[in-house]
Amino acid sequence: MASAKVDGHQLELFAQEFFAALRPSDRPLPPAQPLFKAPPAPPRIKLPSPPVGPQDPPLKRINLGHHTIEYALRRSSRRSIGFTIDDDGLRVTAPRRVTLEEIDNALRAKQRWIVAKLLERGERRDQRQLRQPVEWKDGARLPYLGGDIVLRLEDAARSHCQFDAASNELWIGVVPGLSEWQLKERVKLWFQAEAKRLFRERLDHFAPRLGVNYSSFTLSSAGSRWGSCTVGGSIRLNWRLIHYPLALIDYVVAHELAHLREMNHSPAFWATVAEVYPDYDGARLALRRRSHEMPVLFEE
Repeated sequence: MASAKVDGHQLELFAQEFFAALRPSDRPLPPAQPLFKAPPAPPRIKLPSPPVGPQDPPLKRINLGHHTIEYALRRSSRRSIGFTIDDDGLRVTAPRRVTLEEIDNALRAKQRWIVAKLLERGERRDQRQLRQPVEWKDGARLPYLGGDIVLRLEDAARSHCQFDAASNELWIGVVPGLSEWQLKERVKLWFQAEAKRLFRERLDHFAPRLGVNYSSFTLSSAGSRWGSCTVGGSIRLNWRLIHYPLALIDYVVAHELAHLREMNHSPAFWATVAEVYPDYDGARLALRRRSHEMPVLFEE
């Protein structure tokens, strides 16, 4: 069988084309694409630090894991080192005889709890800043007992405030020259009056069921605590609970009354709460979640 002849000219053209294809092109190459796209990094939460006034000592600093923590240190006559974490960060109270090294060791021993709480507070602060404040005008919707009521403004010769339960409308008489801060204060006073009335009803409902008696009840405006109870039976409840569903108010009421039997958070304490409020774990989570979602009403 005869073999095919290879034309020398054709072979030369083929070689030219082949080597030309190997030369780098003058055109820019497209950017290389990764085989797998990594998910975007979560936003970094800035841990809160206590504010420092002109007369306050500088904050102390310690590294806990990957976090640098700033905290306010106060000396006192107490016998042990105490930690307080709120929206303003970490505060440490220590006996005067305790050294800074001993305080740092105590902080490292509670490292996981401290970092987790500060991250939680920082996240809550960031979410609060993203929420839009309420516009104080006719038709504004205000949170009340887990739902909304409608703010109604009407011109009036004398200021008045009246709630229409049938229509869920809060009517405010607006006198000439009424400023926004005065309007907000009038609405806040109404919320506080409702809180005082309702919270006392719930205290009187749960106290007999737990077999306890409280000595006094007052409203609080705490920034991060829903309630407190003293050994003497004085109970304080945060008036802002009036924005939340009644079931969550009942949880806080039952929680504080249970302290009249168990002044701690031991298993015996939670068993006491469960006598009148079995789903206390669900209520705690719901209260935390709803506090993140609550619109800004009164900036304090």
